[in-house]
Amino acid sequence: MKVFQKIKNTVVRVWHVPFVKYGVIIVIGVVMVGFVSENSLLAHLRNKQYISTLSEEIEKYNDRYEKDVIKIRELNRNPKAMERIAREHYFMKADDEDIFVLSDDTREPQMNLMGDERAE
Repeated sequence: MKVFQKIKNTVVRVWHVPFVKYGVIIVIGVVMVGFVSENSLLAHLRNKQYISTLSEEIEKYNDRYEKDVIKIRELNRNPKAMERIAREHYFMKADDEDIFVLSDDTREPQMNLMGDERAE
C-alpha cells in the first residue's frame, strides 16, 4: 500500500507542474485526432483511397456506357448490324442455313448415365 501511496503522491506532484497538464492533454488530443476517432487522419486517408478506386470505376463504366451508346445508335440505324449481332451472339440463323459452333474447351468428356458412351 505504501508503494501505491508514493506513486500517487508523485503523480499528483508532477501533475501540478505548470506545463505537464497541457502536454498530456495535447498528446491525448493528437492521439485521438490522429488514430482513434472515426474522423481520424487514418480514416481520412482510407476514405481518400476508396474515393480514388470509385472514381476509377466510374471512368471505366462511363467508357463502357459510351461504347454501348454507339452500338445502340448503330443498331437503330442499320438493320444489318442487328442481324450480325443476332448471328454472332445469339446463334440465330436464316431458314436455309446451318450453324456449326466450334469450341476450344479443353475439358474432358463426362461419362453418360448408361456407362458405356461418352457424352459432352
